[in-house]
Amino acid sequence: MKIQCLLVANRGEIARRIMRTARAMGIKTVAVYSEADAQALHVQEADVACALGGNSSIDTYLRIDKLIAAARTSGADAVHPGYGFLSENAGFAEAVLAAGLRWVGPPPAAIRQLGSKAAAKQLAQSQGVPCLPGYQGEDQSDARFQAEAGQIGYPIMVKAVAGGGGRGMRQVAQAAQLPAALQSARSEAASAFGSAELLIEKALLKPRHVEVQVFADAQGHCVHLGERDCSVQRRHQKIIEESPSPAVDAALRARMGGCAVALAQAAGYVGAGTVEFLLDERELSAAGPPQGAKALPEGSALHEVASVGASFTAGPPQGETAPSGGSVLHEVKSVGAFYLMEMNTRLQVEHPVTEAVTGLDLVEWQLRVAQGEPLPLTQEQVVFSGHAIEVRLCAEDEHFTPHTGQVLRFREPAGVRFDHALFAGLQVPPYYDALLGKLVAHAATREAAIDQLAAALDHTEVLGLPTNRAFLAACLRHPRFQAGHALIPFLAEEGDAIREVLQKKELLALVSIGPAALFIHENGSRPAAGVLPCSFPRPVRLRHREVLTDVAVSGVPAMPQGALAVRVGSQRWHVQQGGVDLFVEDASFEAAADAAGTLAAHELHAPFNGKVLAVKAAPGMVVRKGDTLLVIESMKLEHSLAATRDATVKAVLVEPGQQAATLQLLLTFETA
Repeated sequence: MKIQCLLVANRGEIARRIMRTARAMGIKTVAVYSEADAQALHVQEADVACALGGNSSIDTYLRIDKLIAAARTSGADAVHPGYGFLSENAGFAEAVLAAGLRWVGPPPAAIRQLGSKAAAKQLAQSQGVPCLPGYQGEDQSDARFQAEAGQIGYPIMVKAVAGGGGRGMRQVAQAAQLPAALQSARSEAASAFGSAELLIEKALLKPRHVEVQVFADAQGHCVHLGERDCSVQRRHQKIIEESPSPAVDAALRARMGGCAVALAQAAGYVGAGTVEFLLDERELSAAGPPQGAKALPEGSALHEVASVGASFTAGPPQGETAPSGGSVLHEVKSVGAFYLMEMNTRLQVEHPVTEAVTGLDLVEWQLRVAQGEPLPLTQEQVVFSGHAIEVRLCAEDEHFTPHTGQVLRFREPAGVRFDHALFAGLQVPPYYDALLGKLVAHAATREAAIDQLAAALDHTEVLGLPTNRAFLAACLRHPRFQAGHALIPFLAEEGDAIREVLQKKELLALVSIGPAALFIHENGSRPAAGVLPCSFPRPVRLRHREVLTDVAVSGVPAMPQGALAVRVGSQRWHVQQGGVDLFVEDASFEAAADAAGTLAAHELHAPFNGKVLAVKAAPGMVVRKGDTLLVIESMKLEHSLAATRDATVKAVLVEPGQQAATLQLLLTFETA
């Protein structure tokens, strides 16, 4: 029976994206919203909108009772969870079904089994899917983990059993680091997922993160829709995804796809899911399957899928020649040592890249499968074309610190897909993820897709708060990424160099744009370029990244072509020009001590909005540079604020549980 009215139990860009397909299918849409999201675009665009009350996730989008009540009140007959929040919560799926509604997702039993990394690993091993050695037992004591880690061998990864998105995950290089890693991972996992259960497994230091999109219907059919390479990550969270992977050919694709399909079918899966693997290019052998993989029995589902496969029509990535026999890349593409990470029982953030290379609408497939329809294509009918790359635009700076604030100017670029919920005047709150939107380029070759996407980022206008726009463009243009050699450690190894290049570009823009930006008024108006009333040059002192620059202005400087600026505070401006973003302050009239930053050294201010989770400092305490003073949670991540110098704490002005605003004074130090 056709779905008539769909409640989307989510917010922002994914809610808009799901509603777009629902409307095209003639399905009525229902939005839910927190108080912070009352003016959000997904609320404005839905046919019906239901208030949840409150602001934090735990009071709104994680409240099963409120969501079920909204579905009943609005007349919805189906619920789509999107991603994040309750999308992989078996209890929510059961509550939806118990209320007589359709659940647009896999069966609760499959969610529960695959949602546990430990249970998923056991099921995978029974199906011959290769897994890394590890421990996922009931004994969760530090002593047991220490013993097991010694058997596995360092380095290891600590992971939340119920987790995802990098939360509750820590890499541990040696035994002395394990207790602290277990403690912090448990805390973050309990906060994010309601479970502090952990597992450990052998860590691969330089792998690729390659995931396979699978789709199954209630009739028992299951296909894979190719892979996505998600190796460019910060804090175990993806920021660039692409399909096909530069390291995967048709044979390896069929092999990984076969494993993914076998795991899904063994779990009785229905709907969209993603099986995530680590692909280790250093651990290759032509002697047979990866360690831990069983031989595939003739006639098995895994054997049948692996023998079919599908290939991309575009061939190898642009600029790469076919690898010669015996080369490392040749071995990767002919064998491939891959290991299961986990299975995500939902639609992925990065699903648009698969849609681009297949020409399919995955949300439409979800809705049709939820209506009881069979999959529209068999494995042999799945065709891939060209290359697609996605970047995640986030409200964070180049150091990956999340930021809140108001979007004062917004304009999206032409020529790419942009899934977002942005508009001028949007207030980005501290309660949810930092993701603002996703830009996706699709072209005939990888090289063309990179160029297209980098140019689109240059022409994306988001002013008012820090974003990673310029950082993403710099990553795309990095030689290592362009060559297809960006593995998971890419940002850890190249991040500082990328930031240094960006800061040099900012300094050039500061000289050319900074003085002109200071003449922009709070209402956005600006006097025409020309001579100032005074005949003498006016001295101007600019602060950028706490560095002062003195310039002399003899007139109202003209704004360079292509440059943009908005005023974001009484004496602060956000400037953008192509691939450069910078914030500049007018320090011309500050007292010398303030301008030099000496007074600021005696104060600790909140770098962003967030909830104070822990206070480690106390009045009179002597702290050393690098000591953790406070822990703040913002946008679902925990951040430790450390002392920038040796000092004695004078006063602590916040307490655990308190919400801190951006730039709020948190504590002070004694003066020397």
